Amino acid sequence: MMKSWALLLFPFLLSAQSPLTPSDSGKRPSRLLITNALIIDGSGTPPNGPRTLTIEGNRIVSITPGPARPNPADRVIDAKGKYLLPGLINGHAHIHDERAGWPMRQDYQFLTWLASGITSVRDVGSNFEKSLALRTQSDRNEIEAPRLFLYAVLGINPSPSPANEAALRNRVRQIKTSGADGLKFFEISNWAMRIMLDEAHKQGLRTAHHAAVAETNASHDIQYGTTSIEHWYGIPDAALPDGVQNFPPSFNHQYEVDRFRYAGHLFRQADPAKLALLLDAMVKANITWSPTLNIYEAARDLLRYQTQPFFKQYLHPALEQFFAPDPNNHGSFFLNWTSADEAAWRHNYRLWMDALRDFARRGGNVAIGEDAGFIYNLYGFGLIRALELHQEAGFHPLQVIQQVTVNNAKMLGKDADLGYLRPGYLADLILVDGNPLADFRILYPKTDGVPQSGKIEWTIKDGIPYHAPTLANRVRQIVAQDRAQPQPRRSTPSGQDEEAH
Repeated sequence: MMKSWALLLFPFLLSAQSPLTPSDSGKRPSRLLITNALIIDGSGTPPNGPRTLTIEGNRIVSITPGPARPNPADRVIDAKGKYLLPGLINGHAHIHDERAGWPMRQDYQFLTWLASGITSVRDVGSNFEKSLALRTQSDRNEIEAPRLFLYAVLGINPSPSPANEAALRNRVRQIKTSGADGLKFFEISNWAMRIMLDEAHKQGLRTAHHAAVAETNASHDIQYGTTSIEHWYGIPDAALPDGVQNFPPSFNHQYEVDRFRYAGHLFRQADPAKLALLLDAMVKANITWSPTLNIYEAARDLLRYQTQPFFKQYLHPALEQFFAPDPNNHGSFFLNWTSADEAAWRHNYRLWMDALRDFARRGGNVAIGEDAGFIYNLYGFGLIRALELHQEAGFHPLQVIQQVTVNNAKMLGKDADLGYLRPGYLADLILVDGNPLADFRILYPKTDGVPQSGKIEWTIKDGIPYHAPTLANRVRQIVAQDRAQPQPRRSTPSGQDEEAH
């Protein structure tokens, strides 16, 4: 009898609950129901629905079939016809508050990330002390920002000696005690890499290798146990038939036009058989590949990147200054870029994407990150473009979502808390008024001239709902205000990591 009365009262109980509205943005309900949702849980399985998801505090407590049962809640979202996904994890990013000395508001970057559905960010190089304070504020939800995972940069590469080994190990221990989640390293000698990674394993530090044209490459990552390889340098390098790329005599690696021009020839010079063996070894060594497909795309299609429709409303003047061709700004190397350069890079992309797909087929963990703030890539927009490029590489949209959620969480060592929509997991998720499996472009923040954009309705981080359209509008206002005001330039940049890509 009681059950019958409960069913009769069910519509009243639901109607008595307050719907979540934009005015609730930034406020955590003690209990939030999301009803009638189609759920993509991050595991690679197809959508399921309707489902009701219940959040208490900052955790998912239940996901049940069908509409909501009588269940008291502070707020409720009726998600009929909408898709619920894990929050996106940006697997390769940099926290910036300036570009080449031009100041840029911190909330410009953070709000754009949240408006793009990004609830966690792996920062792999920034002003560490500043970022550490921001991470604390984010953890306490004192600022509107994604979760921040900080990788301190290892900037020393000493020659072999007992004293230098002690100094190198001490530096790794300092990185651990500083509160870093991991360490990032660049060109490094074989000797130093072996010592550094040995100590990182002892300290429980995860590691990210930005390989380049250097003594060490992916074969050393395999040997010594790097957590992730960033971008793609170091992988084809380790598969070159003679061990050295065929550079012209005039090549200067420090001159970025040379560096990026001949990077577009690297994959075609790799030996396919050696590359296949290398990919197998990477899988066995449990190395994640974080390719950042979006960050180099201007090299294959410069005009597209220079005239992106998002720039009109979202391009901050500091980024505009930084992106303009200038040999003093890292990544702003398009001084005499030719159609032949673009053709070489288009070929390079085909081979790169083939290798990435082959790596995944062999069982490798493929991550997704954006590396925005460089080479015409806007924060947030770069990650969504990366999703499109992973689909172009041949991955099913469900695999792409898995890569940007679960796979990134595995790379962080946080897949017991993040990446899935499951009871017990942290309440990081996004609600989309449309089907991202049919069109990733609906995840872009709302942009005039891009009619399919702006479909993320809510980004929920740590149980706190943020109304994504409101955030995007605030970003547009920041850009308009900062464009209208003279921008004083600092005499020197703030010392943030400008990586070599």
